[in-house]
Amino acid sequence: MAEADGFDAFYRDTSRRLLRYAYGLTGDPAEAQDLLQEAYARAWQRWRRVSRYDDTEAWLRLVVTRLATDRWRHLGVRRARAAASRPPAPAAPPSEDTVLLVKAMRTLPAAHRRALALHYLLDRSVAEIAAETGATAGTVKSWLSRGRAGLAAALGDLVPQPVRGGSADVD
Repeated sequence: MAEADGFDAFYRDTSRRLLRYAYGLTGDPAEAQDLLQEAYARAWQRWRRVSRYDDTEAWLRLVVTRLATDRWRHLGVRRARAAASRPPAPAAPPSEDTVLLVKAMRTLPAAHRRALALHYLLDRSVAEIAAETGATAGTVKSWLSRGRAGLAAALGDLVPQPVRGGSADVD
């Protein structure tokens, strides 16, 4: 327990200074916080050894410096790879049917859109949708039914309607 107390005291005494240092290296507050978090995690993993150093804060500054250097190195490699590779082929434009469907989906309430997307695009069952949304199975069935009806109304005569009466269904 004394180790944890020692690390906690070290963290409280040094974290603000080292955050300013990391920010000075990166110029980005979020990146500085990430670097510092990683450095403290490494210090905690080696705390028995690190706590015996003459200047533990200097060790941590060295870790932050190396992490920041590695970050810049990785960014440079990524940029070089991106510059050397061909740009991706342009994506084909969406079909007219896709555009009409998306436009029709936007007319639906959010709950209906979500239920339809989960059911038809991600193949989720009514029970799975109910669990994910926190709704009852009956509510999900209602959303699906009303969503389909809303889509049919929005799409008009683009959605084929089943033929009723006059002919027998053949299996």
